[in-house]
Amino acid sequence: MESSYHIIRFYKEDHPARVLARGLTREEAVEHCQDPETSSSTCCEPENIAHTEEFGDWFDGFDKEGSR
Repeated sequence: MESSYHIIRFYKEDHPARVLARGLTREEAVEHCQDPETSSSTCCEPENIAHTEEFGDWFDGFDKEGSR
């Protein structure tokens, strides 16, 4: 049975981490996290820049489901 993974958005300050997607393969999770739009330090899309302005620094990571 293949493990599934979820994407988590982590914030530097004052905001709890939140799950953005569930049920992904490891390959899908890695691909998501390699996108420059999944970090406040590398994003360029207006909605992600606005998200950074509202919530501060953030990045997306992944973890195996059921591991926490």
